[in-house]
Amino acid sequence: MSELMPEQISTFEQTDIDNNKTMAGLAYFIFFLPLLVCPQSKYARFHANQALLLLIVSIAGNLVLGIIPVIGWILTPVFALAVFALAIIGLINGFNGKAIRLPLFGKYDILK
Repeated sequence: MSELMPEQISTFEQTDIDNNKTMAGLAYFIFFLPLLVCPQSKYARFHANQALLLLIVSIAGNLVLGIIPVIGWILTPVFALAVFALAIIGLINGFNGKAIRLPLFGKYDILK
């Protein structure tokens, strides 16, 4: 397995992580939940940002693949499985107290 680059891992206070693991994991079901329940938590906000990015990528990808005839329609289930796998990875990282960015698009920050 490859070693994670420093920009892929963010660091947060351990008390923030311990207090908000559940909200960070639940962000991958409803991305804005941590913003409502624990808006002061940087750790939960990190995972809410990752979940929002995943939602945007999944909507955009489905729209683009839905427009492309035949090949797009064939690739849509593959894309959906990839998005599902990324959501599971984020969910596990959130519940386990890890702040690892999702591959490809996780480096962007929408929520400050």
